[in-house]
Amino acid sequence: MNTTEDQVELDSAVYKTLLESTRAIPWKIDWASTRFAYIGPQIEGLLGWSQDSWATVQDWAERIHPDDRDRVVQFCIAQSQAGVDHEADYRALTCEGDYVWIRDVVHVVRKDDGTVDALVGFMFDISERKRAEEQLLKLQRELTELSFRDGLTGVANRRRLDAFLDAEWTTACRERKPLSLVLADIDCFKEYNDCYGHLAGDACLKRVAGLMDATAVRGRGLLGRFGGEEFLLVLPDTDAAAARERAERCLARLAEARIPHERSSAGAVLTVSLGVATLVPEPGDDLVAFLEAVDRCLYQAKADGRNRVVALEDASASHA
Repeated sequence: MNTTEDQVELDSAVYKTLLESTRAIPWKIDWASTRFAYIGPQIEGLLGWSQDSWATVQDWAERIHPDDRDRVVQFCIAQSQAGVDHEADYRALTCEGDYVWIRDVVHVVRKDDGTVDALVGFMFDISERKRAEEQLLKLQRELTELSFRDGLTGVANRRRLDAFLDAEWTTACRERKPLSLVLADIDCFKEYNDCYGHLAGDACLKRVAGLMDATAVRGRGLLGRFGGEEFLLVLPDTDAAAARERAERCLARLAEARIPHERSSAGAVLTVSLGVATLVPEPGDDLVAFLEAVDRCLYQAKADGRNRVVALEDASASHA
């Protein structure tokens, strides 16, 4: 063997040693045959599959998570056919049935005539990075949720309530469906705080919010703290009869709870008054006017002796 051949063989051995000593996993695929010409031995340490089990691109595709497979395979084929270097992130199957996040960095090798000759690249284990990204996304979701939640009661805050109501009003207008509101106010709450203290008052607000949320919210409905001791229940696609039934159930559930309130003018236990209004919005109808209507129903319930439900049709009939 001449000196040049010796040098080439030495260089090849050095390059192979360097490639196989990195954490990245080198590989090469022959484009015409779609067979692996080479894959680094590190693959066995990462995924458990032996080097010789990586024969064709089909072996690679079958070891991609089913939810990632079509997206990744189609993307890599399209980019490779176009002669474009690319990267793809996906979950790769281990021989034990688990999955590891992989980043494949692919370089397209061309022949002298410009056609694709081979694909060469590196696989990187990015599981730690993905775990960190998922944790960050989880924290961001939690922060977003907290920004829309009332800090005391845990139900939706006014910001979330307003956004939800605006969106459902628009939907009801577009789809010509009923939208119902239930506005609840704790009776004689100032007297409750004066009697039992503000810490007990806070605990009372939490309990009432929890009872209403568990009792009346279904489907797309949302309960939020409207302000102070007032709670607004937004019920999309809910007619007047169903909305009244939800309000009556809240009244009954609170009566069952028997929260003492010795200074209430409505009885010996804590009660709420509720106003209910339902509307199929027409173009030109005003959301603020709708809120004012349910507010009037609430105050009619207060004026009629508290601890009761007054719906819009009741209030309208009483003033006819």
